[in-house]
Amino acid sequence: MSTKNYLAFLISHFLFGIGVFYFPFLAKIYSYLIIIVGLFLVIKTQNKNNTVLYVCSYIVGSEVFLRMTDAAPNHEFGKYSIIVFMIIGMMYSGFSKLATPFWIFLALLIPSLIIATDTISYDMDFKNKIAFNISGPICLGVASIYTIGKRISILDVGNLLLLVGLPILSMAVYTSLYTEDIKSVLIGTGSNKELSGGFGPNQVATIFGLGMFVFFVRSVMYSKSILLFFINISIAFYFSYRGFLTFSRGGMMTAFAMIAVFIGFIYIHSRWSGKLKINILLIIFSVLFFITWTYTSFLTDGLINKRYAGQNAYGIEKKDKFSGRTELASDEIDMFLDSPFFGIGVGKGTEIRSEKNGYLTASHNEITRMMAEHGSLGILGLLILFITPIILYFHNRQNIFLFSFIIFWLLTINHAAMRTAAPSFMYALALLIIRFDEK
Repeated sequence: MSTKNYLAFLISHFLFGIGVFYFPFLAKIYSYLIIIVGLFLVIKTQNKNNTVLYVCSYIVGSEVFLRMTDAAPNHEFGKYSIIVFMIIGMMYSGFSKLATPFWIFLALLIPSLIIATDTISYDMDFKNKIAFNISGPICLGVASIYTIGKRISILDVGNLLLLVGLPILSMAVYTSLYTEDIKSVLIGTGSNKELSGGFGPNQVATIFGLGMFVFFVRSVMYSKSILLFFINISIAFYFSYRGFLTFSRGGMMTAFAMIAVFIGFIYIHSRWSGKLKINILLIIFSVLFFITWTYTSFLTDGLINKRYAGQNAYGIEKKDKFSGRTELASDEIDMFLDSPFFGIGVGKGTEIRSEKNGYLTASHNEITRMMAEHGSLGILGLLILFITPIILYFHNRQNIFLFSFIIFWLLTINHAAMRTAAPSFMYALALLIIRFDEK
């Protein structure tokens, strides 16, 4: 991609974020255009060069933005769309015999689904509850069946990541306009919806963290000039700034973990000259982080410092530093112990907590949710997800993104479950076979 075209993509998405803020109906048109144009491209190309991956990358990047602007046709629009596109992709391109573990993974979900349809309360919109809890694992399974064994060049991986990042740029601009006076909406050290575009801070921070990683990688590997390097690294820290302002920690901590793993991987596999460049990069990165954090701390009157230190607005350490997630996970472990084999059924955990507490509380941890709702079969499914990419790595050591993508999946499902399509899709990308044919 030429520098001119690259800058055109960035500018157009920057302007689109402004356009959606002032003309909200554009987001609705945008959501349908993604599907229509995506279907057109896949059918026209007959999925040559894995067109579905490009379409799905863009869907992942735009999912939270569409939810934020009430433009998504359905709350699970992102996951449903990826499932459909991946199936279409398999119709054109087939799938590898290596996909057997993920067929097994999908089969392991069935018993809990059957239990759910027999036991879940029908007055709680049980169909939506089941879809909310099972769409993530199904999305992961279907996407992984498509990607495993597929070969792709390192330049194409960069393009896939760019398509994830572009809609996030629009979302960042939108959230900046949504609340211009930051101090006026500071309400302590809890997650801040007003500073998250009026939407769930956890999901917003998760996507900003992913966008930060995308543009950090672009600054390291895909910048053809000093100008592009500073543009990409600036966008990365713009995302980190917006992510910090959500006051939701999980997404940002995940992003820094991904970057640390990525840097460590390429550092180990670099020659002396490469290590020197990475050291210079780390100095630049550290300076920009210091500036970003200091500026955010100033704007929030130091509240962001207290948030990451696990303190309230008065500087007193909170008893529960994980916003109630520990109790939720403990409850789900108890549910697993009560029904250790087949589990309590998909969506049943939310119903049980609703009866116990008097209000709906969805799980934040996909691991304990799988244990509670799928029992031992859920644990077996999780083992498949953990072990398969590790085995693949020994046959595909050129996938320099594998561990970063797996880290994103693992950490995200521990603080935000699989409420977005991002962890499912990034996990699937970790299974690709990457080629280094080009310079």
